[in-house]
Amino acid sequence: MGADVIGVGAADAGATGTDVTRAGSARAGATSAGAGDRLGVGPLSGFARWVVARVRALRSGARDAGMATAEYAIATLAAVGFAGLLVAILRSDEVRGLLLGIVRRALSS
Repeated sequence: MGADVIGVGAADAGATGTDVTRAGSARAGATSAGAGDRLGVGPLSGFARWVVARVRALRSGARDAGMATAEYAIATLAAVGFAGLLVAILRSDEVRGLLLGIVRRALSS
């Protein structure tokens, strides 16, 4: 019986020579008798396909999921700017009086 080989390269499974050629054609959509047995992969379920796709993505360098150094620098500058703005606002006499009134009302209740 032929089996479609989905998601695993022959070189990844340790196959060499003619196995690689057969696995390549099976991966391209053709079926090959026993290709699934040689490679240790047969028709895959939905979860198995997801796992294979995830492994492929990780092997291909899709590891860049976080922020880069430049993005950290920009985020830090934005945070510092926002903190400076808050300090400037909180130092004004109007805001200081407002906050002092809130604290006094809270403590007197």
